[in-house]
Amino acid sequence: MTALTATPSVPLVDLARQHRELAHEIEPAVLAVLARADFVQGSAVAAFEAAFAQFSGTEHCAGVANGTDALELALRAAGIGHGDEVIVPANSFFATAEAVVLAGATPVLVDVDPVFHLIDVEAAEAARTARTRAVLPVHLYGQMAFVERLRDAMGADVVIIEDAAQAQGARRHGDGIGANSLAAATSFYPGKNLGAAGDAGAVLSNDAAFDTAIRQLRNHGSIEKYHHEHIGRNSRLDTIQAVVLAAKLTRLAEWNHQRRAAAALYDDLLADEARVARPATAAGNEHVFHLYVVQVDHRDDVLAELNRVGIGAGVHYPIPLHRQPALGPHLDGPLTFPNSEALAARALSLPLFPGIDVAEQERVVQTLRHVLDHIA
Repeated sequence: MTALTATPSVPLVDLARQHRELAHEIEPAVLAVLARADFVQGSAVAAFEAAFAQFSGTEHCAGVANGTDALELALRAAGIGHGDEVIVPANSFFATAEAVVLAGATPVLVDVDPVFHLIDVEAAEAARTARTRAVLPVHLYGQMAFVERLRDAMGADVVIIEDAAQAQGARRHGDGIGANSLAAATSFYPGKNLGAAGDAGAVLSNDAAFDTAIRQLRNHGSIEKYHHEHIGRNSRLDTIQAVVLAAKLTRLAEWNHQRRAAAALYDDLLADEARVARPATAAGNEHVFHLYVVQVDHRDDVLAELNRVGIGAGVHYPIPLHRQPALGPHLDGPLTFPNSEALAARALSLPLFPGIDVAEQERVVQTLRHVLDHIA
């Protein structure tokens, strides 16, 4: 391949750039927590929970230790466990199905649609059995799944718990995550649109009794100290993480706007590139572009060469859930999901983060074109 001119690298995500913008707010707030020593369930936790619920348009928000716990505890709070089936899209991070197993239920995988890569509603409806108790639609890459269509298709006896780890601030027909389901579980892993300085998560809901159940389960099954009504776990949101998240929440709308602008620029720069399939946004969705995922042939070769010359592209997700060894004993086979398998082979995430500049994006696209020209 013809050598490319050496230029500064473009990371997939630049968290240091984000932190520099907020350091003057976050660092004093963290020091204040250290001074107060209210490290666990401090006042900043409740303040952040209220602010994030208001931002998302739900009545309740319960912070937990991470996004996987958010999913598992939401399932358990809904009464789902042994003998129950939960429908999950095959193209997702492992934790979506893992949480179902951890809750004691059985994951039932279905394919995603070929255009938006969201859970296929008709496939979910066809997979329903007498044991189906829930569906976990994944708001993939930053846009919401068709929650209202799932609700109509599955009926009132099947609960919907949204996997909203990639969709903080996303909207569908004007409604945010958790507005039209029993709950939305989200992750504040550092690289998310709203990311902590470590692991953190939350469960959003409009159901007061369900919110109380989450708060019990996250704290050893207890609301009142030393009085334990359920077997829960230690999954509380740390106070330091809450103050970091609170500072970032004030910027989230603007950061999501920057993500959408960056995605629009990629769309323009790649508009004439037939070798690259660009992402599509479903009607009614306000995408927040946690990821900008294209599809290319010879993806692994393209990825390796981009990384070699300093373009921090990545892959989400190279192994669909039905091919994960740990899930094998929990799934009924044989299983084939052509759309998920095609994504696993062709999906390529391009650098995208708040603050990425035009020159960086132009370099990404120029380099991608060069690589495609030289890979058969």
